[in-house]
Amino acid sequence: MLDLISITCPYCGESYTTQVDLSAGSQRYIEDCAVCCKPIEIALRVSDDGELLESSTYTDRD
Repeated sequence: MLDLISITCPYCGESYTTQVDLSAGSQRYIEDCAVCCKPIEIALRVSDDGELLESSTYTDRD
C-alpha cells in the first residue's frame, strides 16, 4: 500500500510530498529531490502493524 508523506530536502530546504510503501517495513532508499534533483537518502521506521513511526532525510555527506 502506498502512502503519501511530506519530506524536506536537506540540500535546498524545500518540502514536497512523496509516495512510500509502508507495507515493506522499515527501509532506507535514495530518491532525487523533486525541486533541486539532488539525491536524498530517505530512512523510514515502520511499526509491526505498518504505521510510520519516523522519517528522516540525509545528504550523501551525512
